[in-house]
Amino acid sequence: MRRESRRSKETEGGLDTRKMLYIAGTILALAVIAFVITFIVYGNTLNESSTELGKLNSSISNTYANDKAEETSTSYGKTVNEVKESDAKNNSSNTEKVAVNTSNAEKNKKNEPSSTKTAETKTKTTKSEEVVKTEKVPDPTFKMPVAGEIMKEFAGNKLVYSSTLDVWTAHNGIDIKADKTTVVKAAADGTVSSIKNDPRYGLTVIIEHVNGYKTIYANLLSTEFVVVGEKVTQGQSIGTVGNTATFEVSDESHLHFELLKENEQQDPELYLEQ
Repeated sequence: MRRESRRSKETEGGLDTRKMLYIAGTILALAVIAFVITFIVYGNTLNESSTELGKLNSSISNTYANDKAEETSTSYGKTVNEVKESDAKNNSSNTEKVAVNTSNAEKNKKNEPSSTKTAETKTKTTKSEEVVKTEKVPDPTFKMPVAGEIMKEFAGNKLVYSSTLDVWTAHNGIDIKADKTTVVKAAADGTVSSIKNDPRYGLTVIIEHVNGYKTIYANLLSTEFVVVGEKVTQGQSIGTVGNTATFEVSDESHLHFELLKENEQQDPELYLEQ
């Protein structure tokens, strides 16, 4: 009984094992079949996708090629007549430009003489102005401011005796003997630059002339005939002889007269005309 019971259990265990193996084999077979089917289906899908991509690329290429062809046709696909017409228009435009340039050139040529004349006129005017500017003004001529004897000469670097001061001193002008109230006249044309009462020279008038010349009239009694800044002419009255110079008060009545060039003392007798 025990043996039969054991055999019965072994038989049942073998059956269970076979069932499990059968089920496992079935599942494995189904899995393999499913894998094969999936691989086949996926491969077909890939082929279809590749085909579609190829068609799409082909379509894009054809479209691009057609567009380029249309552009090329638009830009360069002209007929012989169109090319001739275009060339004719260009030639006409160039001819018009040449005509305009020729007209302008003729106008410029016509205007050239006028411009040249204007330039020549300006040049002549400039040269004339330069000549006037560079032309030296002649030195003034001087005449005796009063008629009379020269009682004391120009000393220059020498010293002369002053009876008033009782010393030997410089004498930068000449003393012309004349009675009091004798009218003193301008030695040359000029402008009155100063009228003053000098401590040594007394009442004095100074006149400036051209080219840096200047004359001084001192020891005057009056100067009522002129004012500072007045333009005077040669021989015009500027004052009267007096006795106001303190350093020559002991001398006879006279006009003290000096002449300078560029502020340097000159000998008046070398310039005075009688």
